[in-house]
Amino acid sequence: MEPGWLLWGAAVLLLLHLLMELSSAVNFVVRIGFYYVLCIVCSGLTAPVCLLVNGGRTVKNMRIIKTVVKSFKYFFGLRFEVKGLENFEVEGPAIIVSNHQSILDMMGLMEVLPDGCVQVGKKELMYAGTVGLITYLGGVIFINRKSTTSAKMVMAEVAKTMTADKVKVWVYPEGTRNCTGDLLPFKKGAFHLAVQAQVPVIPVVYSSFTTFYNPKKNLFTSGKIKVEVLPPIETKGLTSDDVSDLTDRCYNLMRETLFRLSGRPGEGKDSS
Repeated sequence: MEPGWLLWGAAVLLLLHLLMELSSAVNFVVRIGFYYVLCIVCSGLTAPVCLLVNGGRTVKNMRIIKTVVKSFKYFFGLRFEVKGLENFEVEGPAIIVSNHQSILDMMGLMEVLPDGCVQVGKKELMYAGTVGLITYLGGVIFINRKSTTSAKMVMAEVAKTMTADKVKVWVYPEGTRNCTGDLLPFKKGAFHLAVQAQVPVIPVVYSSFTTFYNPKKNLFTSGKIKVEVLPPIETKGLTSDDVSDLTDRCYNLMRETLFRLSGRPGEGKDSS
């Protein structure tokens, strides 16, 4: 490469750096853009590895994907403080539920994802280019959120797969991203599934991202994320009549934990 191009490249990078320092909007766009590019490129490079090592769609590919994604945090200055990983060590299948804040959740997911765990994701993700391909190869179970009938059919199949293959299933019970620092009301599908299969529910809570990530304020900086895996909640002996109580119990526990991890203890204790 000629020295002139090197100088132009250095000048552009310097200018971009200055703009990022001066403008939060530029900083946000550049960082989130880099995140998207990183996801697309790494998905494209990782997919052939998954095919060569494991031959196709299987939850075993998540070990490879996890190793790659766990490196992302270093690009964005994110640190994870994790507690309670021993609570994943339950025999047999389980339902794992966690709060869902932003597109950055993938990094948090891969930071603690146990072996033999598949995720439930929106069907639209399948068509997201190389990202859709790598999630497919990782065994993600896609669900049509717009069709209640379709969603119920998929969840019934998930129950069969979970018990037959002895895998854990990771679900976001809020149903959509929520970067407000609180929890949205939980949908009951995951809890119906847990009761139907008579498997424990393991709540996972991530502290609020709002101190370092907020699209509405063009905020995206470095930060620390606290993660806590809570003790399993047993469902043996419960019936469909108990699903509402189970959902509320899990919601209140996770909400209280969210506020505690986010430095706002006491705010979630009075939720109904």
